[in-house]
Amino acid sequence: MPNWLLPENIADVLPSEARKIEDLRRLILDNFRVYGYELVMPPMLEYIESLLAGAGQDTESMTFKLVDQITGRTLGVRADMTTQVARIDAHLLNRPSLTRLCYAGSVLRTRPSGLHATREPFQIGAEIYGHAGLEADAEIQHLALASLALAGITKVRLDLCHVGILRAIIAEDAAATKDETALVKLLEAKDTPGLLKISVDYGAPTRAALLALPHLYGDITVIERAREILPKLPAIAKALDELLALAHAAGEECVTVDLADLRGYHYESGAIFGAYVSGLPNALVRGGRYDHVGETFGRSRPATGFSMDLRELARLMPSAARKAAILAPWSTEAGLKEKIVALRNAGEIVIQSLPGHENDQDEFDCDRVVVLENGNWIIKNLD
Repeated sequence: MPNWLLPENIADVLPSEARKIEDLRRLILDNFRVYGYELVMPPMLEYIESLLAGAGQDTESMTFKLVDQITGRTLGVRADMTTQVARIDAHLLNRPSLTRLCYAGSVLRTRPSGLHATREPFQIGAEIYGHAGLEADAEIQHLALASLALAGITKVRLDLCHVGILRAIIAEDAAATKDETALVKLLEAKDTPGLLKISVDYGAPTRAALLALPHLYGDITVIERAREILPKLPAIAKALDELLALAHAAGEECVTVDLADLRGYHYESGAIFGAYVSGLPNALVRGGRYDHVGETFGRSRPATGFSMDLRELARLMPSAARKAAILAPWSTEAGLKEKIVALRNAGEIVIQSLPGHENDQDEFDCDRVVVLENGNWIIKNLD
């Protein structure tokens, strides 16, 4: 095996793509800041008990584990930063008031999360802690869409769901509750034959509601259809009311409702959403409410947020134009040094040619050159 070969779904990021990702990172984090979000930087490694606390089965299976050579305890490489940020809010900051936090960094996963996905996403996201009302959910959805707009992506479909609906349906049916994990997978796949098979011994109302969920998909009229079809339970009515309010807040024309899209079910506690764009089979953004996660760190606290992969987002953007630059000769002459310093301080890119080498760079277009004329270093345009 060649020593330069990388593992499957792991890849280097080359200059033009790296610049797109970094430009996006700065742009989005700066936008988070003007909304009042504070940046935190969780560690890449944690003890596995802390890293997976409240994270759900999906995150556990995605997490690389290793033994700490100092303590002998099991460590995990973060596969998602959300629980780490929840730990920071609950255990380190411990503020009594509402807190807005944001983050950006690489995560590592045992397998890709979707078609053509990398196992090393560059995750960026924002979270609100301390407010249980829908105002926080609406702000998070708005911020997610604003972040995509910064990348030039405005034709977005916001897909809404609510984990409370399935939990209410199976709550009074012991057989269905026992099969909860399997039911979530079947609903995500909209596997009606599988649902028919697994629900043979369920109560008739439970079975009918479960078989209806994969077909409750479409525009916001789905919410009214769900009110007619699903059991008349207070928890279901409340969940549907919340979805309707969030659909109105986001703008009905860009919203769909899919009551079987339960990805993140074991982690989330309320309304959840995914943002989809044409040309990408996976959700570009995932978010939702996860009020219970802070309990594992000793502090129950309302929470909602979203995250996305900047590497995936950058792939949807057109290739960046090369940056205009100035070519300068190699010399230790004081006047040239002063000229180069002044140009760089003014924000210009100045590349000095090293002796005996041509410049061969994808990122820069040297359209000007520094030359010595009549004892002065001046800039001339290159043909």
